[in-house]
Amino acid sequence: MSILDDKKKIVILGGSYGGASTAHYLLKHAIPKLPDPKSYQLVLISTSSQTMCRPAAPRALISDAMFPQDKLFVSIPESFSQYAAGSFVFEQGTVTALDHENRTVSVSLAKSGDSSSAELKVAYHALVIATGASTLSPLLGFIHDEVALKSSWAAFRTALPKAKHIVVTGGGASGVEVAGELGEHLNGRAGWLSSTLSNPKVQITLLSGGSRILPYLRPAIAQTAETYLAKLGVRIVHNTRVTTVAPAAAGIEDIATNATLTLDNGETLQADLYIPATGAIPNTNFVSDTLRCPDGRINTDVSTLRVVGAGERVYSIGDASSAARPAIHNIISMVPVLCANVKRDLLLAAGQSAQVAGEDRIFKEDTRETQLVPIGKSKGVGAAMGMKFPSFLVWLIKGRDYWLWTTGNLWSGKQWTKES
Repeated sequence: MSILDDKKKIVILGGSYGGASTAHYLLKHAIPKLPDPKSYQLVLISTSSQTMCRPAAPRALISDAMFPQDKLFVSIPESFSQYAAGSFVFEQGTVTALDHENRTVSVSLAKSGDSSSAELKVAYHALVIATGASTLSPLLGFIHDEVALKSSWAAFRTALPKAKHIVVTGGGASGVEVAGELGEHLNGRAGWLSSTLSNPKVQITLLSGGSRILPYLRPAIAQTAETYLAKLGVRIVHNTRVTTVAPAAAGIEDIATNATLTLDNGETLQADLYIPATGAIPNTNFVSDTLRCPDGRINTDVSTLRVVGAGERVYSIGDASSAARPAIHNIISMVPVLCANVKRDLLLAAGQSAQVAGEDRIFKEDTRETQLVPIGKSKGVGAAMGMKFPSFLVWLIKGRDYWLWTTGNLWSGKQWTKES
């Protein structure tokens, strides 16, 4: 199916949680309610033809046996094949420019089996920016596509059996989860009566740039996490950051190389494997600086999710947006609000009255303490809606399979069968 010039195009950039969910919701509940639904076409653009359960990466990077691969990676075109012919188009490519004044996006399209690429320019009637964010380490998500991710995993797995010292940087959830998964896989777990694992087979060092790990959770929960990590042979060093890495490509472009890490206290560490898990960088380089916040995220109205200064019918959701803290539960709660406002704006653009279009729907972020962090295959810490969760409940909800049990309904659109 190709992009049709005679149709008004609703363009969504990004095929992960925010982009895929928004596309399903609009196709089910917004476009069918417009005066002339067949005059619209939804165009989803993503760097990868597959979407994945990204939170599962800390465990999935160890082995394909950790998760059923057909559930971990799901085809985007197949997920949207349920919709009427001509209503949906998928394009695999990288967005290179957004011209918000002339209302176009430029895309470098991926060509199967060919290193070259073709350029595509799409004029949009409405635009949703859901391009997410990229991790420094190519082990933890799509920096390019599923092929590049699997290649990184393969290189890491080849080097892993020979590693004697692994250094993970970042005291947030990703760093803690990676250290925990590697610790249990390589070292096992200390007995009930032992506070630490003596003589671990592999030394695993977690460098935390702050005074404690897991800053989104209360200190007592973070301390429990440290206790669990110690039982897996993970050594935590606080208030310490890496200033230089030699070779510079270690852990980023070269997954399997040994690295010399110089720390901000003047010390050096020798690592057989180095995994930077120090946060993510918004995928927004294609957007004008006038539309971005200092941290690189899209300047988004926190109530309506419209992009400030971008003109009519431009929105942003997810990790690329400034509307809320990057977290999957925030994205899921954003989707119905964003789509209601898209539908309202499309109705107005189609000549419907404000009375028919209705009022803006307002998003309000739930800022209560919410984060679940598995630590190995049987332990975890966290809280939700301000309530501390016991380890067993963290395992039951997330630690069993890192949310894989939730993604089937998301990727297929069943999550959004009912308008909410």
